[in-house]
Amino acid sequence: MKKFKASLAVILAVLLCMPFAISVFAAAEDGSYSITSPYEDLDWNTVKAYKTGLHSHTNASDGDDTLKASIQRHAETGFDIVSITDHGTVDYSWAEPNKNTLIHGVLGLVGKTEGEIVALGTEGTFDNGVSYTYGTAENGDDYLTLSDGTKILRVPYGIENNAVSVNAHVNSWFVDHCDNSITSYEDAVKGVHLLDGVSVINHPGEYTKARYEIRSEDAYNESNAAYNYYINKFADLLVKYDTCIGIDMNSKGDNRTRFDRILWDNLLIRFAANGENVYAIASSDAHQLDVIDTGYTLALLPEQTSSALKTALKNGEFFAASHCLGNYDELVDIAAALKEFYGETELYNKVNGTAIEMLAKIEGIENGEYDADESIGITYSTLDGEGYNTASADPRISSIIIDEDTDKITLNTTDALIVRWISDGELICTQKAGEATFDLNDYSDKLGDYVRAEVFGEGGIVYTQAFLLDAEAKAGTSDPVDEGFADRGLLDFLFAEFNNWIAVIMRFFANLF
Repeated sequence: MKKFKASLAVILAVLLCMPFAISVFAAAEDGSYSITSPYEDLDWNTVKAYKTGLHSHTNASDGDDTLKASIQRHAETGFDIVSITDHGTVDYSWAEPNKNTLIHGVLGLVGKTEGEIVALGTEGTFDNGVSYTYGTAENGDDYLTLSDGTKILRVPYGIENNAVSVNAHVNSWFVDHCDNSITSYEDAVKGVHLLDGVSVINHPGEYTKARYEIRSEDAYNESNAAYNYYINKFADLLVKYDTCIGIDMNSKGDNRTRFDRILWDNLLIRFAANGENVYAIASSDAHQLDVIDTGYTLALLPEQTSSALKTALKNGEFFAASHCLGNYDELVDIAAALKEFYGETELYNKVNGTAIEMLAKIEGIENGEYDADESIGITYSTLDGEGYNTASADPRISSIIIDEDTDKITLNTTDALIVRWISDGELICTQKAGEATFDLNDYSDKLGDYVRAEVFGEGGIVYTQAFLLDAEAKAGTSDPVDEGFADRGLLDFLFAEFNNWIAVIMRFFANLF
């Protein structure tokens, strides 16, 4: 009788566990995920990854150098497509300066810019001896052609849509908007949207002050009312205006954007739950020549034209990339993976050494050795002191294969060492680059509504856009913006303008004496 009771107990326990076991195995079955990739319509045999600079300044606003010097450095560092995005100053041509000199004049009075505005003309020679011609092709696009035949496409109507405010830095392209203007976030994004342009929210860590955090767990923590407001503010803009494609999350060496991947993931968590994507670019936001080759975007295009670029930006058919990385936790994880897969190489020592130096600064801020408001100010970089890349090659993604029958995503890469897979803001898998096939079923207990990849190599890092999971079934099921959210846009704008104009006036009088 005791044996029968024991056997019955075992049988009942097994029966009780069966529904759970079935659900676990069902989630891990091949073909259980629908994967939406922004790259699904690309023909990898015909598209090319064009190195694209989407954000750069000259002395037409607050950059240190002339347009001619900036374009020379872009050419030297291998850019195929370039947008000049001066504050409040639309880029109409590289042949001659924008006739709007108000921004240049005002910034000159307060010592933020100096020198004559020097354009390229229709032909000439750079200071490095390379000759060029510049003009409009039959397709209507402007190209700079170097003496060796290399062509650089000028992105039409590039601008950073605000001259001074720290709360409204929005880049836009393809439409003539905001020349000689001051606007709020929403005014800039809305205006570009109505004209059918493309915009992006620049370096949000500067506006949100996340750049001054020292620990990842504090940056964009939604239990913090201020960060919760900022996340909702950005989400609200992205919901209202789909021509605003997302954010710039690795910019100008990644000091001020070091935590903006956290913001990107927070936005993705909200939007992917509703079957929608949020894209991210990287840029230099260069105000000096040695910053031009920090962050950039790899646009996947069938041809080197502005119309192809506009389509790619709207569809997410691009990668963000950077020669710089400023997040301590990311560097620690990358160093550990390099050591595991390749040993204590020179690259490992460089990455790990940067992380150690960064930790010392973090702990120094925490123990009062440094000012509490001081940013970390240390980043990993492959660039030398003059801003030229020292790496022998940069990592690239040559193709992406999605297999929904087996729930696998394969990244084919060149000059890459490791691939990191992130979902819901958590690193869930790190692979050696040559083995970068990600099986969703192996991580079904860790996956949220999306997964994205980061590819690291000697020449820096490349970010894919997010791959959405079961997006069609989730479409329209949630709202990325919290109920009851109210945008304090006007107050934000006025407060930022007041602070900035006080700073401008103080700088003006300081320059007088």
